Amino acid sequence: MAFKIVIPARFSSSRLPGKPLLDIAGKPMIQHVYERAKESIASEVIIATDDERIKQVSEAFGADVCMTGTDHPSGTDRLAEVASQRAFSDDDIIVNVQGDEPCLPASLINQVADDLKQHQDADIATLFSQIDQEKQVFDPNVVKVVMDSRGYALYFSRAPIPWMRDHFDQQSTLPPELPHYRHIGLYGYRASFLKHYAELSPCILEQEESLEQLRALYHRKKIHLTVAGVNPGHGVDTEQDLIEVRQLMAN
Repeated sequence: MAFKIVIPARFSSSRLPGKPLLDIAGKPMIQHVYERAKESIASEVIIATDDERIKQVSEAFGADVCMTGTDHPSGTDRLAEVASQRAFSDDDIIVNVQGDEPCLPASLINQVADDLKQHQDADIATLFSQIDQEKQVFDPNVVKVVMDSRGYALYFSRAPIPWMRDHFDQQSTLPPELPHYRHIGLYGYRASFLKHYAELSPCILEQEESLEQLRALYHRKKIHLTVAGVNPGHGVDTEQDLIEVRQLMAN
């Protein structure tokens, strides 16, 4: 199965400035992500950035780097530019591996690419896992998803969806009769979708929830999900995440 990986990486971050270049076990974070990507069966791995510092560091450890514009509002927009610059075929599958996922198992990358290949009517493929902690249902940093009977996304939200009226009005515990699912932000795209992504106007749902995948749903694009085959590992969003990942890598 042939597919490509693009790793969008930007230097600016409100919580962790210079995040891709932060040291973890003697290597910059972006190198760990690149190495996880290379462990997959992808035919090509590209780091997409608008920052010369990231470019220099990435090329030093042998990565293929694509310089992109500085005004992209999302990682998907950056991928779209790469697809255009590199003249990807419409049928090419591109997996977006976030530049702050140094522990991401390569098997999940392969899983997303394979799922998109198996569902020809889907524009995007991604992953989910079942929530087993009550606090995660009500945590706005945990993105929830509801799907139809075939595994296609109906909606993503930071709110607790589905809202079980009779249960949640009385107590904030997880009801056993209806599982809740967490979205795992690893995406596979068809290049044909990426090439037209910029033409899709942002919608109020995307802006208010701050979830770019809602733009695709709003414009009636199909997103298929499968349950993650393994734990996705620990991403780095905060200083505490960085501390924990450093400890994990040190051990």
